[in-house]
Amino acid sequence: MSDAKSSTSDSAFWRFSLRLYALPEVAPACLTLQDEAKVDVNLLLFLLFLADSGRAVTRDDVARLDASIAPWRSEVVEPLRAVRRQLKIGVGDISPAASESLRNMVKKVELEAERLEQGRLENQAEKLGKPAARADAARTNLAAYAEHLGGLPAGPRGVVLAAFSAQKP
Repeated sequence: MSDAKSSTSDSAFWRFSLRLYALPEVAPACLTLQDEAKVDVNLLLFLLFLADSGRAVTRDDVARLDASIAPWRSEVVEPLRAVRRQLKIGVGDISPAASESLRNMVKKVELEAERLEQGRLENQAEKLGKPAARADAARTNLAAYAEHLGGLPAGPRGVVLAAFSAQKP
């Protein structure tokens, strides 16, 4: 992922993601979407990042974006997430308390993998989207993602949209 020019913490997308994800109820809603609907939270946040600048995308755009990050997600991010989650409950005779230090290291590596994925997405931002009002773009972008995935649970999707809408542009 050497082409991820925006993989550092000074990335506009990274800052946007941290702000939105930190809002009340957003993180649990995103994790529910991830676990129940196979949402890639970075892609979800990217679609809202595009909407924040008034750009709406199509289902085909979402499919292309998803395909561009799918190998990284499946070969790097998801295995790291699985290891981190397993360490939280313990592995064999090694308790969660004994492996907490390792779990924290894996969490840092997973976060860096997420940041690299975001850089890949952000590199594609300039050529995406048709002009639309911010709120309309957010609804359109999440609808396109829902269509791509075959649906999104309404409750968590609504939480994320409401939090996005409540933020000032």
